[in-house]
Amino acid sequence: MVVYRILAINPGSTSTKIGYFEDERCFFKESIRHGETEKAAGSSPEREASIRRQAILDLLAKRSIVFENLSALVVRGGLLKPLSSGTYLVDKKIYKDLAEAAYGWHASNLGAIIALPLAGDLDIPVYTVDPVTVDEFEKTARYSGLKDLPRLSMSHALNMKAMARRAAAGIGKKYEESNLVVVHLGSGISVSAHRRGRMIDVNNANEEGPFSMERCGTLPALGLVRLCFSGKFCGEEMIGLLTSRGGIYSYLGTREFSQVRRMIADGSRQAEDVVEALVYQVAKEVGAMAAVLKGVVDGTVLTGGMANDQQLADQITEHISFIAPVMVFPGEEELEALAAGALRVLRGEEKALRY
Repeated sequence: MVVYRILAINPGSTSTKIGYFEDERCFFKESIRHGETEKAAGSSPEREASIRRQAILDLLAKRSIVFENLSALVVRGGLLKPLSSGTYLVDKKIYKDLAEAAYGWHASNLGAIIALPLAGDLDIPVYTVDPVTVDEFEKTARYSGLKDLPRLSMSHALNMKAMARRAAAGIGKKYEESNLVVVHLGSGISVSAHRRGRMIDVNNANEEGPFSMERCGTLPALGLVRLCFSGKFCGEEMIGLLTSRGGIYSYLGTREFSQVRRMIADGSRQAEDVVEALVYQVAKEVGAMAAVLKGVVDGTVLTGGMANDQQLADQITEHISFIAPVMVFPGEEELEALAAGALRVLRGEEKALRY
């Protein structure tokens, strides 16, 4: 019987997460930390990828993994053009768009830049699964209310799709037969409507939906315009304010939810109010996505790092349990989701898509 050996690579801004799988079984997961000296040496995407590539090879050697025996590499997808959900074969087109940041830069762009040269002439395929730009919107979901500003599909698609599959299996259905609302509670918060295997709507966590630990979410439009032209901020400063200095950080000065809990335990009414407001906004967005599904919802899923906070999950559940049963899958399983997508292709259960 064929055993498929898969190396999953998920680059972040300060680390590269690695997982080695044989079929569904995960033999190890490890996070390689990258210090400021290493990052300073990465003056270009290719240079930074080269540094991370060597660190991966060193780790594999330490773990006695023979690289040439791998069946596939699979990487987290970066900012690509809008595309359908699925597992894509990484080729020179994908490499070029990510290396040149044709659709923007994110640390996950490094995945393909690291992996494609690794595969080299060894005839080992490189895949990416459900990049952040997965776009399965229906036509009506693209309207924002202003012709020059269409809504864009950008989300935690990899983890949300994986958790949607897990939730569907838990209720005895296939993902393609289910209607689900999936909430990713992370540094940004994505709330998505999944109808019969397609994510037909989701808030772009960088610019709409609930506020999160450091992102503002949807803001009063006229007030935002006035702030932009107040002379206090330049364009880049405004973007930073909205995406990394907003949300809970703007109210409480911390990006750690555990610290927020400590504030509440110490009697901070403001911290308690801010958490209640976050719960309120998440619940309101879940209700909106339930309306997108016309009230036919098989289940609601809470996932992502903040779902590890049982009290927060309970608070959100209290608001939304009337819609459908709530399933909580804390954390993220992106390495597992990457490996599973590659495995489906290797086994012939799905066809690899072309970019």
